Amino acid sequence: MKLINSSLAALLLLATSASCHTIFQKLHVNGVDQGHTVGIRVPNYNGPIENVDSNDIICNGGINPYRQPVSKTVIQATSGAEITAEWHHDLNGATGQSSDPVDPSHKGPMLAYLARIPDATQEDVTGLKWFKIYHDGLNTATGEWAVDKLIKNQGKLTFKLPTCIPAGQYLLRVEMIALHAAANYPGAQFYMECAQLNIVGGGNASPATVSFPGAYKGTDPGVRINIYQGLSGYTIPGPSVFTCGASEGPGTTPAPEPTSTTTTSTPPTTTSAPTGPTVPQWGV
Repeated sequence: MKLINSSLAALLLLATSASCHTIFQKLHVNGVDQGHTVGIRVPNYNGPIENVDSNDIICNGGINPYRQPVSKTVIQATSGAEITAEWHHDLNGATGQSSDPVDPSHKGPMLAYLARIPDATQEDVTGLKWFKIYHDGLNTATGEWAVDKLIKNQGKLTFKLPTCIPAGQYLLRVEMIALHAAANYPGAQFYMECAQLNIVGGGNASPATVSFPGAYKGTDPGVRINIYQGLSGYTIPGPSVFTCGASEGPGTTPAPEPTSTTTTSTPPTTTSAPTGPTVPQWGV
């Protein structure tokens, strides 16, 4: 049997239909579970956003309408707190199925952003200024993606809030980008939800910010990419991760970049394209 090339694999992915999506639906602060869907703007439908120029790329809730009523809880967290974002295939939580927290075909990076906001429960999220506090992409030495780690961790992604940012209310935007159909644009699948935080403590840092939409473009090398070819590296979309510096107030130990973030010094690794009846499915 001839190997199915990447283009045909992508077509098969688009042509088939099954539920392979995911939702960020629970937050843990310093190991304390804040409750299922509490303080998070969760949609009823677990589908992706594919248009990086849409306002839906901010916190979802457009083509995937929010479950009503939207939670009005604002989760309390101290600067420097350990945050765990928990993802599952749908709002039923952990199911133990092969598609939970997400289908293994959905390889790609994981990212987290913060934006200050006057009221973390306000409906309008346009015009906010976001700074990235975490990302993880491809370990080119092992071929392991950040999503692979998420699956191993049963849907849990852990990172820390910066110690030096001002106290106040924030939205925490946690994002997965699935690249299994990203050889053309649109094709990459963006999954994101926003949690409502009140951060206490902190310092006086003023991180550089980006806007959503605007932070990503369809031509970005981390958005339009064929992951079934040998990759010598992967460029995670968006800005670099903000870290606290010595002149930015208390608690300023710089945080290291994740060890599995892309490098380009290792030999290429190849992810095999799905073949035959084992091609992962996605859709409704």
